[in-house]
Amino acid sequence: MGLFSTDQPDLKRWHLMENMSDLSKASDLSIECPVLLFKHSTRCSISSMALSSFNREWQLSEDKCLIYYLDILKFRDISNEIARLTGVIHQSPQAILLSGKIAIYSASHGAIDAESIEKLIRATK
Repeated sequence: MGLFSTDQPDLKRWHLMENMSDLSKASDLSIECPVLLFKHSTRCSISSMALSSFNREWQLSEDKCLIYYLDILKFRDISNEIARLTGVIHQSPQAILLSGKIAIYSASHGAIDAESIEKLIRATK
């Protein structure tokens, strides 16, 4: 994925969020296990760099945290609903960590840091 690429990222370990029931499921699952929502714009080079960096750095397995990918260009209504449910104003790229259906972390753009999120998850267990 180049600097200005709009290629689809490698999403092998991600759950795709494509409808409101996916959001509801992710929120419900956050009661048992932390859930990270990653909002991505496929047309934005900053978003592509943030996602690529996150993908390289993320070390936690799915039993420690579920990660969800949201293409905000295709599913802006879901992004708006995330903002409404969490109280976190929409940005892109953006990472929001849910625990017990509550946003306990959010960051956007260059502030998205996989290591910081992983430390928070380990501290909350």
